[in-house]
Amino acid sequence: MQYRRLGRTGLQVSEIALGTVELGLDYGIPSGDHLRPSYAEAEALLHRALDLGINYIDTARAYGESEAVIGRALCGRRRAFVLASKVVLPPGVDDDQLRQSIVDSVSASLKALRTDTIDLLQVHSATAEQIRRGAVTAALEDLRRAGLIRYLGATTYGEEAALAVIEDGRFDCLQVAYNLLDRRLEQHVLPLAQQADIGVVVRSVLLKGVLTHRAGALPDALEELRSAAARLDAIAAAEGVSLPALAYRFVLDHAAVSAALVGTAHIAELELACSYAELLPAAQRLFERARAVSVHDVRLLDPSAWSI
Repeated sequence: MQYRRLGRTGLQVSEIALGTVELGLDYGIPSGDHLRPSYAEAEALLHRALDLGINYIDTARAYGESEAVIGRALCGRRRAFVLASKVVLPPGVDDDQLRQSIVDSVSASLKALRTDTIDLLQVHSATAEQIRRGAVTAALEDLRRAGLIRYLGATTYGEEAALAVIEDGRFDCLQVAYNLLDRRLEQHVLPLAQQADIGVVVRSVLLKGVLTHRAGALPDALEELRSAAARLDAIAAAEGVSLPALAYRFVLDHAAVSAALVGTAHIAELELACSYAELLPAAQRLFERARAVSVHDVRLLDPSAWSI
């Protein structure tokens, strides 16, 4: 396992990080293997991740039982990993209510995770308006001063919210969706984050399973995605590599990226993912050919808009 600096936090994190939504919820393209695992299976997966050298684990209050599973399984190994969680901001509340909601959410996370401190607390699916609202960051900084969190972060969709995080200047990390088919952040967001020394963690590397064998299970309404995945798979296969390996190597090749999240409930998939960070043969030629594949309907690049 290779490690990279997580921006100005100075933390050294594994290139391959573990996303744990699948440990708390049924998740992914419905294909028979998207159901959440038992606690025993989840516990084994978490310990295997640490044994493989993965030292960044990402969860959220919104991930069902994920935080509780992590807390129960890894309370004895808490110092072995960087713990990132998230807070969901309630809509339509005043500043005092917002602050209290954040405090209550973090308190619940700490209890579920069986820890005194969350290394990185992120605003979940932050909007530009939320980031620009002073009460949000003020509440987070109060929690940092109290020692309940160490660093501030945000997870965003699209360019506007990500740029708002960078422009704010008080956030240490940014989690974004970036993959072979969704390269929209390359022009502005990733270079500016790197310039500001903000750690970038990438999610949706496999586009919720599109860039895997599960693409065949996509419905006809997502035919453009299915076709693009098939073309990318052929490009990878011609060089003797898998499409997931190409997908991970592609995002990790960007200098702004600190880590790429792997979301899986299966140990075999996790072990395979750890090999994805290795350099691929003819990597640059592969990347150039992959960039020729695109999705014209950009709405399809947002899995929340899918009807499956």
